[in-house]
Amino acid sequence: METKSIFVGFTVPPTLEDIAEIAETILDDLPEGLQKYIGKLKIQVEDFPDAFIEQEMELETPFDLLGCYQSSGPAAIGHLAANAKRQDTLYLYRRPLLDVWVESGEDIARVINRVMIQEIGHHFGFSSDEIEMYEEDMFGATASDMSAS
Repeated sequence: METKSIFVGFTVPPTLEDIAEIAETILDDLPEGLQKYIGKLKIQVEDFPDAFIEQEMELETPFDLLGCYQSSGPAAIGHLAANAKRQDTLYLYRRPLLDVWVESGEDIARVINRVMIQEIGHHFGFSSDEIEMYEEDMFGATASDMSAS
């Protein structure tokens, strides 16, 4: 994936809008194998998960969740065209993402990319090996050396 220069070298923490822009760019660049599952995925960026998600996921703190894939209906794997009204949402949580970014020293676009792949993979029941394969497809052999969620 090519990273636009606007995404590299933030001197202040990226805003909600910055993260949404990065995520939309990543969404366009996801491997075809993932694209067929997600259809027209909506990206929503918030600072933290809401109280309902915190309770449902049994989080100790709101910093424990980087992203959350929420389906608008039954997953019609491979049949998204027949269910065109379906629009799933991938929530990304800015503050926890920023913590991982700062702690890892990794490029923020790469952190977001990894979270997106993992959330999509977990939602559709991919194995750890399959998720790792998609990460390697996007990042190269160094993908398995790092983990964001």
